[in-house]
Amino acid sequence: MATETGPAARAAAARRARAARARALRPWLLLAPALGVLAVLLFWPLARVVLLSFQDYGLRQINTGESNYTGLDNYRSILGDSFLWTTVLPNTVLFALSCVLLTVVLGTLVALLLRRLGRGWRLVCATAIMTAWAMPAVTGTYVWIWIFDPLNGVVSGGLDAVGAIEPRETNWFTDRWSFYAIATLNVVHHGFPFVAITVYAALLTIPRELPEAALMDGANAWQRFWRITVPTIRPVFLVVTILSTIWDFKVFAQIYLMPGGAGANPDVLNLGVWSYIQSFSRNEYGMGSAIAVLLTLLLLAITVGYVKALSREGEQL
Repeated sequence: MATETGPAARAAAARRARAARARALRPWLLLAPALGVLAVLLFWPLARVVLLSFQDYGLRQINTGESNYTGLDNYRSILGDSFLWTTVLPNTVLFALSCVLLTVVLGTLVALLLRRLGRGWRLVCATAIMTAWAMPAVTGTYVWIWIFDPLNGVVSGGLDAVGAIEPRETNWFTDRWSFYAIATLNVVHHGFPFVAITVYAALLTIPRELPEAALMDGANAWQRFWRITVPTIRPVFLVVTILSTIWDFKVFAQIYLMPGGAGANPDVLNLGVWSYIQSFSRNEYGMGSAIAVLLTLLLLAITVGYVKALSREGEQL
């Protein structure tokens, strides 16, 4: 009897293992069509860009279909170019970090405002900021170009009216710092509604007992925000910060469409626009692909580092 129980038990264990594997495999089977589409639309183009970054690829290679692998020559050329270190990389990093900081701070302040408003005013404000979010990046960029137009813009006209500037001698788009100040206003204006609505939704999940208890203990508004609100909705801040970082590091339209941003003024190029100009204006597709790969690696490094830092901070709390 004991000898019959052993094989039966092993058979039952094998059946349970097969059933467990089937249950584990079932979600992947359901996701397979979507993953296949993503592989075709995302991963293959990414792999193609990586392959092109190791080639000297131009119009001749497009016409002939030949591959001209040059190894790491494109990367050596880019990393050895002082233009990358003195202009493009500072433009990309400083601009993105400024936009992320201002977007998250402004979005959080607006979310706190929405939390305190009555239903009617909350609806009005939410509608207004959602309108800003729904505006296409191209449209928003041209609006900001019009606002800062040297001759007919609202800013130049107002400053001219008080005698602060001479419009014919002032061009906001030629100077590197004023150019990126306008681009920052554009990006923050377009990006803060996402942070505001997301953080506002997270604020609604905080139990009212927590801030009320802190208020009874004598905590001021800043202490309640920093000690209760931030730790409670920390994952939401993580998500909006990471997404804002990714979006702001790869900003393209807001730079390219501004006067001088398409290459006429090299001092205002960032990595995304530089990659585009190398590829489609100079037909150096291998060089442009290498720049795009460097931008992707930079984004990955920043995102992974930020997630690890927040994870360590969360473990210490």
